[in-house]
Parts: sequence; structure tokens; C-alpha cells
Amino acid sequence: MHKHFETEAIRIQTERSQFSEHSTPLYVTSSFVFNDAEEMRASFAEEKERNLYSRFTNPNTTEFVDKIVHMEGAEAGYAFATGMSAIFTSFAALLNAGDHVVSCRSVFGSTHSMFTKFLPKWNIETSYFKVNEVDLVESLIQTNTKILYIETPTNPAVDILDLELIGKIAKKHNLIFIVDNCFATPYIQQPIKFGADLVIHSATKLIDGQGRVLGGVTVGSKDLMQEIYLFARNTGPAMSPFNAWVLSKSLETLAIRVEKHSENALKVAQFLEENEHVELVKYPFLKSHPQYEIAKKQMKIGGNIVAFELKGGIEAGRKFLNHIKMCSLSANLGDTRTIVTHPSSTTHGRLSEKDRLEVGITKGLVRVSVGLENIVDIIADLEQALNA
Repeated sequence: MHKHFETEAIRIQTERSQFSEHSTPLYVTSSFVFNDAEEMRASFAEEKERNLYSRFTNPNTTEFVDKIVHMEGAEAGYAFATGMSAIFTSFAALLNAGDHVVSCRSVFGSTHSMFTKFLPKWNIETSYFKVNEVDLVESLIQTNTKILYIETPTNPAVDILDLELIGKIAKKHNLIFIVDNCFATPYIQQPIKFGADLVIHSATKLIDGQGRVLGGVTVGSKDLMQEIYLFARNTGPAMSPFNAWVLSKSLETLAIRVEKHSENALKVAQFLEENEHVELVKYPFLKSHPQYEIAKKQMKIGGNIVAFELKGGIEAGRKFLNHIKMCSLSANLGDTRTIVTHPSSTTHGRLSEKDRLEVGITKGLVRVSVGLENIVDIIADLEQALNA
């Protein structure tokens, strides 16, 4: 019987113990025991599927991964300690010295550092295209190109890339198409439907939704995930059972949370569009968004991130943050609490102005991760800070 998204999120469960618990218990153990020598041998030879050691598998991480796999329409997955460990391990497992990556330039700052500072140590180079240069992607592909990578919506400028179009390019050139789906979550979009081979999440963000734990997950085809699993099993970036337990419970409310986040975010975006102190607003489901039609094609709703540009540049951005009263000033996102960030003076402050502009970070850009407070209170706080 087909089960809907919300049902899968709640009803997928690891096998119950002898205590027949309704809610999955926490399996805080580093290892598991065997009945005899033959069972132990067969288990380590992978002739028998069972838990061996929590760096490999654990009932809590298995349940969490199974839920994401079903939500994304994938075949297999692996849970990591953080979103960045998911990204790095996926690349490290699949790439060899001399390989080449094509990526959109608008990627998370640590991903950019991985491409430009660390992968080159192993003779792995990356070629970038900008969000408005998708027509150049094929010209960047080389004989040694192995991976085509994007995130959509992008961080922090909330640009949208056409998953279907880029998926077709990847398939045409036999490339591994990887998508960072963190901003959208599997509730809003499923990149595998548009040709993605692997989908990565920082579970720290909307999947947790309450700023409690760190986590990451990669899901996709069985063959690719087997390579990633073997690499991770030997290098150790595994998610802890406790974090997996928290995140699995978080998934039970993901749909209803993201619906409300998106409802609030659209109202915030509409308010900002009418404010005299705001130059520009970017939100996927605003008709003024340059990729609005693409967003409507591949996303169910707009998500919780709103980016807007203040008149007055970097000083206006700092003053705005200094006058925020209720909302949080933090580098995180996807929390129940609304979070305001001024990337140019904080998270991306060490980048050159040229590098910032390449990813749409102007001096007056503000990113708002819209939370679940009453929308009247969220807008009131933003309005008084803008007026101040």
C-alpha cells in the first residue's frame, strides 16, 4: 500500500525490542553481540544483514536513513556527523586523483573551500558556472569530469537552478549529478525525480528544526551509496545514535513545520517588498523572483529562507542587526526561531568583495530564516529594526 510523505515520516520504524515499545528507543551502544562464531563470521562477511558496530550501522541511524531514503525516492543512504562530513565523504569516496568537478559557484562557503583548498591537494580541480550561466555548463565539461554539483535554492541568495535541465546535461555526459537539497528538504522537492544520482542534506537545519543537534545524510543509487558507505565505514564520520534518534523524531513533524515556515516566509517576503528601506527581495515563490517559474515547477512551496537587500549597504546591514529585538542573530537556519544574518559582515566577511558578488552577496544583503513564531510578531520586529 502506498503511504504518503507524512505517514512514512511517522511509521517507518526499526524492529521493536522485546519490550514492544511504541516509540523507537535510543540504542546507545558502541557494538553488538553475536550468538556464535559462525554468526559473527557471516555478519562481518556481509552474508548476514545485522548491526555490527555503531560506526557502521545502528538501529537509530538505520531508521533515520530509511526515512530520508523513502522521502527522497532513493535506494540507499548513510548518515553522517554533520552536513559537511556528508558532502566531503561523498566526494572523497567517488573521486580519484586527476578527476574534475563542475559546480555552480553559489555553494555553501565550506563547500567552496573544499573545492578550492582541499581537493586540489589530491589533484582534483573544479570549474564553476554562475546561476545565470547554465548554458555554459556543457562547455566546462572535460574528459576527466566525473561530478556535476549544485545546491538549490542557493545559500544565501536563494537563487534557483533548473534541476531537470541540469539533470539532462549530467545524463548526456554520463556524470554523477549531486544536489544539496538542504534549503528545500525532501518535503519541498525531490531532486532524484529530476535526474539527481545523489542528494545531500545538512540535517542540522530544517530536518532537526530546533537547533539541537548536528547531522548530515547522503542518499541515492545503491551502487554509488555502496562506495560512500565503504569509505565512511573505514574513515569514521558516522552520526551518533543519539543525534539519529533526535532527527528521526524530528522528521515526524517535518511536513507540518515546513508548511508553516513557508507560509510565514511568504508573508515576510511580501512585507519586505513593500518596505521603503528595501532595495530587492528574493524568495522562490514571489513572482518577482527571477527563477519563479522554475521554482514553481520543481518545488511544492517556497521554503523558509528570505534574502533581501537593504538600501545603504554594509552599514545599513549592521544597524539593522543591532536593532533586532526578538529575532535571533545566528549563523544557523531552519530553526523554530527566526534567525537574521548579514552575510557580508559575518559569515562571508572574509571573502573578497569579488567572491561575494559572484554568489550574489551584496553589502546590504540580509538572510532571514523565518521561524514559527506568530507572523505578526516576526514582521513587527523586522519593521521596527528597518525603521530604526
